[in-house]
Amino acid sequence: MNNTTLTALDGFRVGHAHNLEGPTGCTVVLCPPGTIGGVDQRGGAPGTRETDLLRPMHLVEHVNAILLAGGSAYGLDAAGGVMRWLEERQTGYSVGLGVVPIVPAAIIFDLDVGDPAVRPDAAMGYAACGAANGDPVVEGCVGAGAGARVGGLFGPKFTCKSGIGSAAIELAGGLQVAALMAVNALGDIVDEGGRILAGARLPPDGDRFAGTLSLLRQMAAMPPIGTGGNTIVGVVATNAALTREGVNKVAQMAQDGLARAVRPAHTLLDGDTIFALASGAGGPANVSIVGAFAAEAAAQAVRQAVRAATPLAGLPVGSKIRS
Repeated sequence: MNNTTLTALDGFRVGHAHNLEGPTGCTVVLCPPGTIGGVDQRGGAPGTRETDLLRPMHLVEHVNAILLAGGSAYGLDAAGGVMRWLEERQTGYSVGLGVVPIVPAAIIFDLDVGDPAVRPDAAMGYAACGAANGDPVVEGCVGAGAGARVGGLFGPKFTCKSGIGSAAIELAGGLQVAALMAVNALGDIVDEGGRILAGARLPPDGDRFAGTLSLLRQMAAMPPIGTGGNTIVGVVATNAALTREGVNKVAQMAQDGLARAVRPAHTLLDGDTIFALASGAGGPANVSIVGAFAAEAAAQAVRQAVRAATPLAGLPVGSKIRS
């Protein structure tokens, strides 16, 4: 598989738009017709749009696009641009008088990196749609990952630069599972062996990793520390044919990938949200198996987000910090 990112799945397109003076941006996933969506939200500080309609027992099953954005809640404005782009192409839920594009969205908090007055808006969301294509996804400090950073234990000054990453896994019978993650976590990002790839840097010099989980062991009885401006938001996608319930189960299982790659994950200071998409083109599949590999793809995408990052806004990348 030459393309090891989310666009390896036939019909899915990904586009970025950003302002590196922010830095901030947004990323859109355009879905093939008939894609069923689901969601799982674990962190304690989410910023989302149109998530309730993805859950079972709601009318609308199909999703036209997913938006990931920076800018905190302000960044949800970019979804309006995605809707306009889709409406111009008559893509959306038919309401008789026209269509209503279904565009669930989730944001990260990047206002404390660079200029907080620079935020994703409808024009940026529209531009991301125009840039969307089926090429391998561009990773690093682009789109929703432009302003991302990780390791918020001592505040933004002692974080490492992060970004957006993607991964795809091929299963038997032509089935595929993929992930796209914008990584802005409170915790450290660790590799498969537990080594810190990027995370909190120890004050006052910031030249070595603090080891967030080790420090938290001594802080259990202390008042909350760090900031609430942390979140991983992302998408897992498959070409399997799944029900609404099955897609939501895949989203739930995909959160395990965050727990493998982030220490700690899902805190009250994170807004971790994962959307799941199933195009159905690959035929029926075992939900538990798809979910298991969605978690694996999510973990790979999280790690790729920090490996692909470059220094920006005065923040270093993890590969330059001592363990």
